[in-house]
Amino acid sequence: QVQLVESGGGLVQAGGSLRLSCAASGSAGMINAMAWYRQTPGKPRELVASITRGGMPNVVDSVEGRFTISMDNTKNIVYLQMNSLKPEDTAVYYCNADWSPPPPITPYNLQYWGQGTQVTVSS
Repeated sequence: QVQLVESGGGLVQAGGSLRLSCAASGSAGMINAMAWYRQTPGKPRELVASITRGGMPNVVDSVEGRFTISMDNTKNIVYLQMNSLKPEDTAVYYCNADWSPPPPITPYNLQYWGQGTQVTVSS
């Protein structure tokens, strides 16, 4: 089992920056990858960025060049650095973890979600 807690959201002006943090705890086994999603009312969750266990980051085109995902394995924290924020970035941001159980259990995958943190960018 994995517990994910997001923090770092808030209200900023367009062009400003925020850094979101996602702390993972309470798990055995392996987190294979983590990701940040965002959601606005009436729309489905949208993938923003992901990072593999090996540290390979990916961001979607809409935030490329502005957002950076990274992780601190020592503290089990994933970050989303958001620069040059736009009003369109306003959303609840959710941390996601892809988890597999520890050996000797045959591997399978589960998805875990945090409760979300609100990011509001004023125009």
